[in-house]
Parts: sequence; C-alpha cells; structure tokens
Amino acid sequence: MGDISLITIVIIALNVIISWKGFNDYSFFDKYKFQIGSIVHNKEYYRILSSGFLHVDVTHLIFNMLTLYFFANPVIAFFASPQGFLFGDFSQIKMNIGYGMFLLTYLLAIIGGNLLSLLIHKKDNWYSAVGASGGVTGILFAAIAAFPQQEIGLYFIIDIPAWIFGILYLGYSVYGMKTNLGNIGHSAHIGGAIVGLLSAILFYPAILQINTYYILGMMIPLIILLFIILKEHRK
Repeated sequence: MGDISLITIVIIALNVIISWKGFNDYSFFDKYKFQIGSIVHNKEYYRILSSGFLHVDVTHLIFNMLTLYFFANPVIAFFASPQGFLFGDFSQIKMNIGYGMFLLTYLLAIIGGNLLSLLIHKKDNWYSAVGASGGVTGILFAAIAAFPQQEIGLYFIIDIPAWIFGILYLGYSVYGMKTNLGNIGHSAHIGGAIVGLLSAILFYPAILQINTYYILGMMIPLIILLFIILKEHRK
C-alpha cells in the first residue's frame, strides 16, 4: 500500500489541469466557481461539484493535493478491508471496493461541503468559493475516524493524535465560519468533514464501538454548529 494509487493520481491530475486552466482563463474560472447567486437564481447546480476542482493559486492547489496524497492510501486501505488493514487481507475485489469508496467519499465530500455552504450563506448572493478542500477534508476525517490515535503533523512542526487534531480543526472551522475569519471556506471544510466521518461510520459501524470517545469528541463542535444553524433559522 506504499505506492500512490491510480485513482489518487487521476484526482490530483484533474485538479492540476482544471485549476491551471482557471489560473489562465478568468471566464472559465468564473463560470465554474461556487457562487450562491448563480446557483440559487440561475440554477447552475454544476458549480457545486465543478468548483471543487478549481483553486485560487498554486499554493492553495499544492496544499490540498499534498494533504490528499498523505491520507489517500490509509483511507483506501480502510475501505478495502476495515479488519484486513491489520492483517494484510487485501484481495483485488476488496481493493476495488476501497478505490470506489475512496472516490465516492471524495466527491460526496465536495458536494456535501458546498451544500452546507449553500445553506449557511444562502442569503449572500455575492458569496463564492473554490477548492478541493471539502473533498480533501472528507478523506482526512474518514482517516481520523478510522485511525484516531495516529499522529498528524501540525504545520510540520509538532505531531498530535489525529482525534485531537480533528476536534481542534472542527472547533476552529465553526468559529471561523461564525466570525467570517479569513478568506477561507470554513463551511465547506465542515461539510466535507461530516461526510468523511459518516462515510467511515456507515461503511464500518463497528468503529463507533472501537473509537467511541474519539468520535464523540469530534461531535462536540458539530453539535455547536447545529445550534448555530437552528438559531439563525429562527431569526
């Protein structure tokens, strides 16, 4: 499982090609980016997925693709055989399931992240965003749900357990979404993370028993988010 998989290469290649086109052709970028007004009023629903393959700049693109690269194989291995990951039980049929679930999770996390952005910002016609962050965050949180005690490098300086990183990341994202902190699509990150967690749990429900407290810990920021959404809808 050490080599990069073909499906990961294809996803990275699509992101590079489409993003590069967007860097050099603003009309292309503008047509396919996520934009509330165009989606709600013009019914351009394709933007919910297409925006996930565009990026603001090269740094944005590289950061997302590096994160995807680092977490792709563990997630593919988990989906290929949740128990077999410990014992090397990877038949070709199981590997094909792993590749398929990995791709499905990635795409659904992009869509889920943008749907949450649509819900949160539905009154902001001007709101727009691009990036694979929703999909990448989905893969990241599927890995955290499956392997919460593995360590993740924070800014390549300090290693912390994945479950702690997950709680801090979600807490920061909820705070950032509420306060409009930075030029970042926090709601897309949260939506992607939710899809990633759910994909791992629904695929292998036993991890709720195996990793109960870790997953419950990550639910705390999401429960806070739910209260925020309900409060906003009552206004």
